[in-house]
Amino acid sequence: MSKVSVLVVDDATFIRDLVKKGLRDHFPGVQIEEAINGRKAQQMLSRQVVDLILCDWEMPEMSGLELLTWCREQDSLKTTPFIMVTSRGDKENVVQAIQAGVSDYIGKPFSNEQLVTKVKKALSRAGKLQALVASAPPKMLSSGGFANDSLAALTGGKAEVVKPSAPTPAPAASAAPAPAAASKAPAGRGQGQLRLPSGSTACVIKALSLKEALLVVRRGEPLPQVLESAVLDLEQGEAAETARLNGYLHAVAAFEPKPDSEWLQLTFRFVDRDPQKLDYLSRLIARGTAQKHFSPGA
Repeated sequence: MSKVSVLVVDDATFIRDLVKKGLRDHFPGVQIEEAINGRKAQQMLSRQVVDLILCDWEMPEMSGLELLTWCREQDSLKTTPFIMVTSRGDKENVVQAIQAGVSDYIGKPFSNEQLVTKVKKALSRAGKLQALVASAPPKMLSSGGFANDSLAALTGGKAEVVKPSAPTPAPAASAAPAPAAASKAPAGRGQGQLRLPSGSTACVIKALSLKEALLVVRRGEPLPQVLESAVLDLEQGEAAETARLNGYLHAVAAFEPKPDSEWLQLTFRFVDRDPQKLDYLSRLIARGTAQKHFSPGA
């Protein structure tokens, strides 16, 4: 079986070393190439094939965006997964990268877990992940190194789109207080559960439309990433219904005007177009669960 190859492009040596170590620790047998800027990467890609490109945005001679644009013009690189690794997380730059054909996005600083999750997702979509799984030591497989941390495990199969929740007994007078994430969170129009590759977290729904939801979550590690796929479980409604909605994080910001804000505000864009889910959202909005004048961002 041929090795899976990854090209790491960054003008900072310590970033390349960090990425290489993360890849080698979690993907045994992976073949890693590296380039110090976009121009060197372009020369390398002109003479050899790789399965994945991890590239910085700002580099001398040729930027990551310029390299991405060039790659998408080449027949041999049109579909090669290209992950941008950069601190440029504002909306305009994300839109630029998406328009140029980026596959995914990792914001700096990033954790090892975030890097591994993004790489797994990209290689899985390209049909290359199984090659790495086959070469992994048995202990990595048994400990969950490649298992159950992908959103495919959450959204795969034929699970019900909307289903009644299990009945909840009425709280006694001496009942324990609600979890901190639910009881101390900023006020909102409802609550739900946000499932990210790094784990699940309770969220407050500040606003809801047929296109997106504005959520507030408690800040944790690792931080949610722009363009990260996610699943939103809405546990609301007169009949205690639960809807599972697929989407991605369109924007991540501090909820409070300070760098150490305890809460994050997330814009969650829906990708589902299932009539049953849209009907459920419409009913939630109609009964006043969401803000009626919420206007989704462009």
